[in-house]
Amino acid sequence: MGNNHVTVLEIDLNSIEFNLNYFKSKLHKDTKILVVVKAFGYGSSAVEVAKFLESKVAYFAVAYLDEGIALRNAGIKTPILVLHPQEANIEQIIKYNLEPNIYSIKLLKAFIKKTTNLGLQKYPIHIKFNTGLNRLGFNQKDISELLSIINNQSALKVTSVFSHIAASEDLNERKFTLQQIYKFNVVSNEFIKHLNNIPFKHMLNTSGIINYAEEAQFDMVRLGIGLFGFGNNNIETSKLKNVLTLKSVISQINVINEGESVGYNRAFTAKSTIKTATIPIGHADGISRQFGNGLGFVFINNKKAPIVGNVCMDMVMVDVTNINCNEGDDVIIYKNQEHLEGLAKAIDTISYELLTAISQRVKRIVK
Repeated sequence: MGNNHVTVLEIDLNSIEFNLNYFKSKLHKDTKILVVVKAFGYGSSAVEVAKFLESKVAYFAVAYLDEGIALRNAGIKTPILVLHPQEANIEQIIKYNLEPNIYSIKLLKAFIKKTTNLGLQKYPIHIKFNTGLNRLGFNQKDISELLSIINNQSALKVTSVFSHIAASEDLNERKFTLQQIYKFNVVSNEFIKHLNNIPFKHMLNTSGIINYAEEAQFDMVRLGIGLFGFGNNNIETSKLKNVLTLKSVISQINVINEGESVGYNRAFTAKSTIKTATIPIGHADGISRQFGNGLGFVFINNKKAPIVGNVCMDMVMVDVTNINCNEGDDVIIYKNQEHLEGLAKAIDTISYELLTAISQRVKRIVK
């Protein structure tokens, strides 16, 4: 059965290509690009984005095993880095020819054991060093043990060495970021110097490409949110094209008289007669309950309509008292970066959270 939800998320592939080329323009000609398509491609469609970009980029990255399997099942043959693999998933990672980020001695040994038992040779892995994010990765003190293990086996081959900047978007943290870059250079060079092969290196995410392309471009960069139209400041974002449009329709229009309430828990009571529109999108679709009671809004016929009362699981009601509209009219939840950032600011969050919150029951339409 197809998805007949009238609420849809439109994905503009031409804008994705534009944004990819914008970031390419900041890089050296031979710098490889890895596109991060974790979390369903930042809430869009990882499969559709990967299919479109497969011939245009060197690598994809996902967070977890299932995301990589979905790409392989869709026919994606480009190398896929799994950023947060688990020991329990090793066999499946190998089965689907996914490349794990190895971030601990325990995981490394488990991977060697499995690949050796399968008689594999030079299976690609990626080594992550922690340079200050303090999330995942080896530290400089681990290098000796790491090398002794890796250089005394042939089942695995280190394809890349990488790290992650903690505050690449914040120029107030430039000193700390430069210290991270320096530390990565020191630890990666020390590691590679004694390794049996020479892997490539990468460190920069979207904001890193914008702010530190000269200092830490290395051999590859990792492009995530930038692909979908968001830079690390308003100027950079204005140079990118919007990719995602979330839209719905008006199901019903109601007249709410003075003293009448709207929605669950009677969170809103009309102080005068108003008109509301009910829209088939709710917190099960990714519209946070935090948007209730006027914090959130939609656009109907180019006018802002604030949410009335609590956000329901499958619906929201909005105030259309001063908007000329009819049942069946289009509703725009967001269609550009300004809309998204305005919504994010309203509930003190970031665009990432709004994008990745969009439920899989919302139909994706590729343009």
